[in-house]
Amino acid sequence: MDTRLFDAPLAHRAANRAGSPHRLPLIAAACLALAACGGGAKDKPGNGQDRTVEVGYVVMQPTTVAITSEFNGRAVAFQSSEVRPQIGGLVQRQLFQEGSQVRAGQPLYQIDPSLYRASVEQAQADLKNARAALNAADLLAQRNKSLVGAQMISRQDYDNAVAAADQARANVAQREAALSTARINLRFATVPAPIDGRIGRSLVTVGALVTPDQAAPLATIQRLDPIYVDVQQSAQQLLALREQLSLGNVQASQADARIFLPNGKPYPQPGTLQFSEVLVDETTGTVTLRVRVPNPDGTLLPGMFLRARLAQATQASAYRLPQQALVRGPTGDAFVWVVGADNKAVQRPIGADRVDGSDWIVTTGLNPGDKVVTQGIGSLRRDAQVRAVPASTPQKLQPPGAASAKQTKQG
Repeated sequence: MDTRLFDAPLAHRAANRAGSPHRLPLIAAACLALAACGGGAKDKPGNGQDRTVEVGYVVMQPTTVAITSEFNGRAVAFQSSEVRPQIGGLVQRQLFQEGSQVRAGQPLYQIDPSLYRASVEQAQADLKNARAALNAADLLAQRNKSLVGAQMISRQDYDNAVAAADQARANVAQREAALSTARINLRFATVPAPIDGRIGRSLVTVGALVTPDQAAPLATIQRLDPIYVDVQQSAQQLLALREQLSLGNVQASQADARIFLPNGKPYPQPGTLQFSEVLVDETTGTVTLRVRVPNPDGTLLPGMFLRARLAQATQASAYRLPQQALVRGPTGDAFVWVVGADNKAVQRPIGADRVDGSDWIVTTGLNPGDKVVTQGIGSLRRDAQVRAVPASTPQKLQPPGAASAKQTKQG
């Protein structure tokens, strides 16, 4: 094999490493051209801090916002009544369907009325007897009145006759009352519904012996439309709200409530705050607030765990700030970027202590007409030159360094 085929390239590379006097000027010229190109890119305007940043902004205007708070609570029946017997006896019939809607006065149970019907008949007989005795006593008193005038009987006999007539009249009144009582007891043999509402399961069966003083009710009726939602507010929150009202920072308003179901979905019907308890629970340190909520479809049931969002007051001259516009500093202080009069980015500290929906509620730090940056915040530096457009304008916001990288590539 001819080894010169391998030795020729090796010799050529050795000659290149040694360098040729004719190649040195070419290498120096190439280095100068590269240095000139790099220096031109560095000094070209539009790079680094001198570039203009495109941002989107919203104009701030003061408005009136509701001060809302969210509480946990439970649904409570608007009315609840236990069906109880007022007389004793055996239950003969159940006159309703469990779980159905009943009306006030509707018969629910039939208790054996035999004894009470007999009592009515006896009271009627006693009343007839008393009325007959009264008639005889009145006749005797009238007869003695004429006799005492003729001095045929003594005055004492006449007075006794008048007193006997009065006693007979009182006896008639007693018998009439006894008859009324007997009739009432007979009417109680049919147990009615005390209120309108939905009745639950029956706690007694046909044939059961019931008494007026028994511990368990026959059934329970609950009115569910409307329905109450009882929520708990801490005494500290209540005092803070009252302090703001006293200082005039906020104004009291009719407390409307939004109800949220256990699955987190909002209930379609709004509620209204009815009242606040005047006592603080010693064990929890909370005050009970009662919200009245329409419940035509029976969606809300007593005992259901719910959340209520209440607007107890309103605050004027506040600003609604989109959440993406708020920036937190290293110490947690809140600030926003504002477009200055000379189209430079200005950092403005603000006071935002709560969120309402998708907005921060700002009470200090903003003025009417301020242009607050909501898009392109990540590209901003203090006193950076900006090109501001309304936030609703379609735009392409480049990430930091994109423009300088593009210019370097072109250079």
